[in-house]
Amino acid sequence: MSTRRRFISLVAGLAAVPLLPARPARGQEADPFTPLLLRITGGGIVRPGRVTVDTPRLADNGHSVPLTVSVDSPMTAADHVVSIALLSGRNPRPVIATFHLGPASGRAQVATRVRLAGTQRVLAVARLSDGSWWSGEAEVEVTESACLDAT
Repeated sequence: MSTRRRFISLVAGLAAVPLLPARPARGQEADPFTPLLLRITGGGIVRPGRVTVDTPRLADNGHSVPLTVSVDSPMTAADHVVSIALLSGRNPRPVIATFHLGPASGRAQVATRVRLAGTQRVLAVARLSDGSWWSGEAEVEVTESACLDAT
């Protein structure tokens, strides 16, 4: 092989390097929630705790999975939940829902049904009136997926 051809193949190989996707270190998986949390919290620190996600561990049908989120909060004017965001690790639209609450809500609890595209973690993130962020999660095994298209 000539020196010129070797040089061109080397340059072509180096030009393709930035196109390769970044991969986490061996044995580590990238957390699908990290970019969503940065966008939702504006870079705020999300601490685990105070948020409970209650859902069946096994869902026969991903089209309608019952889910209840409750946050440990007195719901007073000085200390209350401002919002709760539900996030999906595998749905085409990862922000499932956002609920806005206040002291007049009485309880920091929401109950709904969600569509899930397969077995995944569901994360709930709560913003409190003091500006802190708290989270809780649940793993749901789905036997029949929903949300198969991104429309």
